[in-house]
Amino acid sequence: MTKKIKSALISVFYKDGLEAIVRQLAALDITIYSTGGTQQFIEQFNIPVVPVEELTGYPSILGGRVKTLHPGVFGGILGRRDEESDVKEMIQFNIPEIDLVIVDLYPFEETLAQTNVEKLIIEKIDIGGPSMIRSAAKNYKDVLVVAAKKDYAALEKLLVESGGNVTIERRRSFAAKAFEIVAHYDVTIAKYFASPESLNFIESISGPKAMRYGENPHQSGIFYGQINELFDQLNGKELSYNNLVDVDAAMQLIREYNQADVKSKDVVFAIIKHTNVCGVAARESVSESWKAALAGDPESAFGGVLVCNRTIDKITAGLINEIFFEVLIAPNFDDDALEILRSKKNRILLQSKNDLQSTKQYRSLLNGVLVQDLDEGNFDTWNETGGRETSEKEKEDLVFANLVCKHLKSNAIALVKNKQLIGKGCGQTSRIDALRQAIEKANQFEFNLQDAVMASDAFFPFNDCVILGYQSGITAFIQPGGSIRDKDSIDYCKENNLAMVLTGMRHFKH
Repeated sequence: MTKKIKSALISVFYKDGLEAIVRQLAALDITIYSTGGTQQFIEQFNIPVVPVEELTGYPSILGGRVKTLHPGVFGGILGRRDEESDVKEMIQFNIPEIDLVIVDLYPFEETLAQTNVEKLIIEKIDIGGPSMIRSAAKNYKDVLVVAAKKDYAALEKLLVESGGNVTIERRRSFAAKAFEIVAHYDVTIAKYFASPESLNFIESISGPKAMRYGENPHQSGIFYGQINELFDQLNGKELSYNNLVDVDAAMQLIREYNQADVKSKDVVFAIIKHTNVCGVAARESVSESWKAALAGDPESAFGGVLVCNRTIDKITAGLINEIFFEVLIAPNFDDDALEILRSKKNRILLQSKNDLQSTKQYRSLLNGVLVQDLDEGNFDTWNETGGRETSEKEKEDLVFANLVCKHLKSNAIALVKNKQLIGKGCGQTSRIDALRQAIEKANQFEFNLQDAVMASDAFFPFNDCVILGYQSGITAFIQPGGSIRDKDSIDYCKENNLAMVLTGMRHFKH
């Protein structure tokens, strides 16, 4: 069903791109109603405008808080043209039909990002705008609604091509967009006021981007978010679903080393595969850090996601270029390094520009959503409970290992020596199996475990891990503690002059 637009109500905060639309409306002899600043904007082009006050009989009052909240406006939007009683009432109360509503919303989200002054934030909570948008969208059978400046171009094209005659399919399509825009706006406001006692899971993330596929080719996938706020992509194909999952794991890890109690001069390089760390090291140069990270498990590095907290130079780029990888993330790239790395057109190069800001994690499961705080921090306490105090070198390695272990799937064990991951076990159903896997990895690549340290993501339920670790050459352990049999592991350390630190902070990851 096609309807011709005869009248339009325009009240917008953003006026970019509006001129072409109002000129087209005037050319089609469509009556324009408007308010305040929008009215003045239109009038500067010598286009006739009917002030909304002529519909309401009231001026804008309460500092602009009340302008359009009146039956003279909402009756014209909500009136059903095919409902005889509606038409009679509109005639009775002299309410004109409004066929097109162009309304955007006060910039609440933008204001929230710019200030924490509550008075300024509250004043950017739009009342009339969402009400008019919802009303027009509800009555899409008779009214066309445009609720965002990003749709101005589409509206202009529609007016030009149709001469103001709009199909019900197009009106419904615009209505669907409008409801989403208002819903996102309301969620943003609700999140601002939210408390721990909130009754609903409230989240809205814009910017949908279809993936080539999901985790597997037979699954569809969509990413919601503005990834360009975090990275500039300097080369390569589009990020896939699995790329994004590993990029997130890489950024979570590297953020730890930028914040942690490690020497500020340290360059950290890490390799991520299926969200697990398969190589990581800290050295004084980028190239040495890369070589040490790769040496930890050169097999698993194939097809991985690489991340560094320093600029990638030409020497390192040449070394990295020798292997196949999916993604490389760094805060900067030297020009000659980029030239080398761009030799493979599909290789994804991301220049990081902002840290991750989220403080929550979400997971959909069963018939709901789990929400938790991010696992922030490394340890609650540093409780030396073994047969001796840790040396400075051991302490550095233990801190390093504990952070690595935090980013391995549970049950997890990390073996570290000289701030290099030399063995790891992850995703195992028993802790002793995770340790066996870690030792096997270290042996596979001919690392000497003598004087290495061990980190565990959770407590040792028995002393078997400490015994096997010591038999393999490990001399210092870090774990959260909390087992009813902690004493068994502690006593073994005391009997064999081994260092053990209890942190009081578990790092399960599932």
